[in-house]
Amino acid sequence: MNAPQPKVTVLVMTYNHARFIGQALDSALNQRTSFDYEILVSEDCSTDGTRETVIAYRSRYPDRIRLLLSEKNVRSNAVVARGIRAARGEYIALLDGDDYWVSPDKLQKQADFLNCHPQCSCCFHNARVEYEDNAGTPGNWTPAGQPPICTFKDIWLGNFIATCTTMFRRAALGEIPAWYDALFPITDWPLHILNAQKGDIGYLDEVMGVYRYHAGGLYSPYSEWEKIEKTRAFYRTMNANLDYRYDALVRTALSKYFFEWAEEYAQRRDRAHAWRCFKEYLGGRPFNEYVSVTRFVKLAARLLLPRRPSAS
Repeated sequence: MNAPQPKVTVLVMTYNHARFIGQALDSALNQRTSFDYEILVSEDCSTDGTRETVIAYRSRYPDRIRLLLSEKNVRSNAVVARGIRAARGEYIALLDGDDYWVSPDKLQKQADFLNCHPQCSCCFHNARVEYEDNAGTPGNWTPAGQPPICTFKDIWLGNFIATCTTMFRRAALGEIPAWYDALFPITDWPLHILNAQKGDIGYLDEVMGVYRYHAGGLYSPYSEWEKIEKTRAFYRTMNANLDYRYDALVRTALSKYFFEWAEEYAQRRDRAHAWRCFKEYLGGRPFNEYVSVTRFVKLAARLLLPRRPSAS
């Protein structure tokens, strides 16, 4: 007898999360729903005991947990893509193995939202950011004032969605393109863009998850400038892979991104990086609705005029 098709697939992506994966899986197992859901763990050949932990959980909950195990560490978005392809749920909720949920009603609330908002292809909620070893100031991922509905244009301008807060319609996403694998370590932002081609993005203004920032995270090994360069590469790769259908929007988003970084580096008195960002800004679509003439002139003056001598 075939098992009933779950309403939701919880897709857990994990690699070397031995310290955290138990809490992540427990938070998924503790969900209260009026529907069936499955937990699909895509594990990438961990070396720290994570694999043994997820196998033990599957043994304890064989009717709820399925596993996808890498034969070797692939370290690419293929770990996410294969999970999406194997998902049986109408909706997919993403959860990194080092994050967790704090509301047992998270899945129910998001599924109810998508049920009631057919114009939305996906939805997200707020998350608390926790830093290991007090490396940063705890706070919420999504700032106050986030609109309840966002559009395709909005998500191009920056990724405002924490991975652990995402739920989307499997049918809206469609087949995962082959080029998705190469965007690693940026995993969720391209999915949001692909989803937003098919519908709006809904927001539930409630903290229902925790994004954990720690030294072993995917982005942690990279310097600030390396992250900036990866974002630049992301924009250009996405633009090309979508056949430049949204070229004006992408170049506007790229210019906005680099103008804001140029302002930041200018504020830090780091002219070298400010200039590099300013040149990238000019190479996109520099005259746009997000950069006023006043801001442009002010930044250009800071970069072009001689430095004022420091007060003695």
